[in-house]
Amino acid sequence: MENHKDLMPINPSIVSWARNQSGYSLEVAKEHFKKIDEWESGESLPSYPQLESMSDRFKIPIAVFFFPDPPNIPNIEETFRTISHDDFEKIPSKVRLLLRKARSMQISLSELNDGKNPQDQLLVRDLKFGVKTSIENIASGLRKYLGVSVEEQTKWKTADIALEKWRSVLNEYGVATFKDAFKEDNYFGFSLYDDEFPIIYVNNSSAKTRQIFTVFHEVAHLIFNTSGIDVLDSQYVDKLTNNSKKIEIICNRFAGEFLVPDKILNEELENIEITKESAEFLADKFSVSREVIFRKFLDKNYITQIEYSSAVELWNGQIKRGAGKGGDYYNTQISYLGMNYLSLAFEKYYQNRFNKNQLAEYLNVKPKNIEGIEERFLRKGLSSDIRI
Repeated sequence: MENHKDLMPINPSIVSWARNQSGYSLEVAKEHFKKIDEWESGESLPSYPQLESMSDRFKIPIAVFFFPDPPNIPNIEETFRTISHDDFEKIPSKVRLLLRKARSMQISLSELNDGKNPQDQLLVRDLKFGVKTSIENIASGLRKYLGVSVEEQTKWKTADIALEKWRSVLNEYGVATFKDAFKEDNYFGFSLYDDEFPIIYVNNSSAKTRQIFTVFHEVAHLIFNTSGIDVLDSQYVDKLTNNSKKIEIICNRFAGEFLVPDKILNEELENIEITKESAEFLADKFSVSREVIFRKFLDKNYITQIEYSSAVELWNGQIKRGAGKGGDYYNTQISYLGMNYLSLAFEKYYQNRFNKNQLAEYLNVKPKNIEGIEERFLRKGLSSDIRI
């Protein structure tokens, strides 16, 4: 018989909210938690290990279960305004799990910031474009808003540096960017819209240049006030409704135009031949993939569809053959979470806002790994020019 002193006095309504947020029916949830119906009704309470397990299963921070009321956050699917219910249901289970994990990070951001985004300017609130605004004007408007010129962008020597710079810049305007291993090659990333804490997740298994493209594909979704997803599978896009398909095409075009403005590209092309080699040169210069440049060549009718498809197939093969295994665990977690989020979490921890176990929950790691992450985080922070 359980000792009542060991039971957690959680809010029953939060249990029901957490289950629904995560897309579990009561019947399916009972396969994992036999007494969850009693927890939801308030007839009984879970032990701490059961609460930990429920937090992990539903991807909801433990602290939330003690809130007086459920957080005012819409269901994940409801934020994907451009995807039908049937299309949402087709998203692979691994990616849906990451969506729940991302929602957990969104809630953590809200908790760590006391419910208010600390940035003075928020991209999702400040940028409003009319339905007839051209993609070129939206892209140039965002670049002006972020204060990053093409000239500055081309000074970033590697795609790794460019990716972290863009993450840092977007954070200054209220958009947090996280990474993870999606284990689904066709899925490059997604965004979860929120007018206070919008976030972007990118697939760390894809090339850095592809991650950068995904970031701005998702920024476009956020500008349009909706969650979004970046998928390689053209069949997936083709099956979307006309409006949804149009938005995906617009988001791709926006990312390409923002990262490599046509006006600048035309100037570059005045003195070079249209070849795979020139595409590689320009891709390195702008920190984008060769595919982005070749796509622009195709759109300008400089190459044929066959030439484009052949080159992309070749490059994708090179990327797969060159893919390596994972590196140091601690550095990987730092890369996934980002320096800005880590700085926020450790700052609150040093202020004694919560204990080590709660910090581990915010970082989505085991408590035993905190010291290793902290040591590398502090070392990286001292040697980095990224503001933390």
